[in-house]
Amino acid sequence: MGTQQITAPPCTQPAASGVIHSNVRHSAGFTVIGNHLAQHRGLTLVAIGLAAHIQSLPAGAKIGIKRLAERFPESETRIAAALRELEATGYLHRSRVRLADGRIVTRTVSYNQPGGDAPTARPAQPRVARSAAEPAPVISAQAQLMAPAATTPPPAATPVPPPTARLAAPVPLPQPQALTPELQRTAAALLSDLRRHAPQLVLAEADVRALVPGVVTWLERDAHPDTVRHVLTADLPVPLKHPAKLLRHRITALLPPPLPGTHELEAARPGSIVIPLQNCDRCDRAFRSRHPGHCRDCRTDLPTAA
Repeated sequence: MGTQQITAPPCTQPAASGVIHSNVRHSAGFTVIGNHLAQHRGLTLVAIGLAAHIQSLPAGAKIGIKRLAERFPESETRIAAALRELEATGYLHRSRVRLADGRIVTRTVSYNQPGGDAPTARPAQPRVARSAAEPAPVISAQAQLMAPAATTPPPAATPVPPPTARLAAPVPLPQPQALTPELQRTAAALLSDLRRHAPQLVLAEADVRALVPGVVTWLERDAHPDTVRHVLTADLPVPLKHPAKLLRHRITALLPPPLPGTHELEAARPGSIVIPLQNCDRCDRAFRSRHPGHCRDCRTDLPTAA
């Protein structure tokens, strides 16, 4: 007999490691998410999950921070940071509009493809007739999700200037009592070293020089450099667009008061106030009183026992 010929390739063995997909085709109740979002390298996992949740909601759903915090275990701070991430990468846009009744509301638009142009025309959808007495739907004061292709603003809504245009002048940076060279060097080194602890806090030399007096004020008030560093680097927003402005705000708004002296602390402790000794003006006997005068035996204004 001749040599046996193998005409069929061997069966492919499953991979020893890595994910194995077991997919079922959806016929209803699903949302298409692009890999540009699901595998985004610049977004946190919380932001990616929040974007997928928002894209799965129907138009008109409320996605305010408090509403999302009630729905998910993440805190309001983490949800707010994730929303800012989505705004920075183009998956979300929030704007303030004024309604016909004068109320100012937040309008939120979710984009499943940042930078992509939505179709200009869509097939007409059947609409349910509404009586003239029935009021039109009102946009939620928290937020409203609307599909990018159907973002036609209501006739009564007019753009509102951004809140930053009406903000008051910034609070001036605190100034120290004595800007000594030693404190200046310490403050400048602390500010320049922040990028080792938070890479996004890269400051220009001009920003370091401008912020030095504020840090010196902290050091004058006996704040340890580690304490100052922790206050300036903790819980940074994502993404951080203006590190110098953020540090200026924290240095100014979180400035601690001067430490109280030993005398103030002793006077505040229970039982620490000692009434001084006085010498009686009549018998020269020592007695405790806040004011000089006569002792108890020499006082004539006290009532006598019957």
